[in-house]
Amino acid sequence: MKKVFIITLLLSITLSGYSQLPSVSLKNIDGKVVNTDTINNGGKPFIMSFFATWCHPCRRELNNINDVYEEWQEETGVKLIAVSIDDAQDVAKVKPLVISSGWEYEVLLDPNGDFKRALNITSVPTVIVFDGTGKIISRRTGYVEGSENHLLEQVKELEKGN
Repeated sequence: MKKVFIITLLLSITLSGYSQLPSVSLKNIDGKVVNTDTINNGGKPFIMSFFATWCHPCRRELNNINDVYEEWQEETGVKLIAVSIDDAQDVAKVKPLVISSGWEYEVLLDPNGDFKRALNITSVPTVIVFDGTGKIISRRTGYVEGSENHLLEQVKELEKGN
């Protein structure tokens, strides 16, 4: 337990050095170019979820968030951006998955892994919570049923601080 705490603390200190998102050009599922350093939520917190179409825990988490996303937005104004790390061979599967799942999120494609590498994402699902200025507040890898509720609590805490 102590080792986990120390690793989490070191990761938090390392991540707090990011004052803004790295600049990478990605495309959304409609082919529009998005520069990642311009991603924001008008001064409100936002969540970024890295996923892959082949990752069952990723899809389960994004589906579970989708079930409550409208309520989250009404309550806190939070925005979620899902980033697919599917490679060029599988990237064509992303848009059909998004449509069939009914996800209302902005979905970006990172087929070359440039953004993933810039943020040191080593596995999926990885979820990052940003404050209203784009600073990384927390990060977690993996998914356990119900852990999406912790994301909402983090966003609420950020809102209290403003």
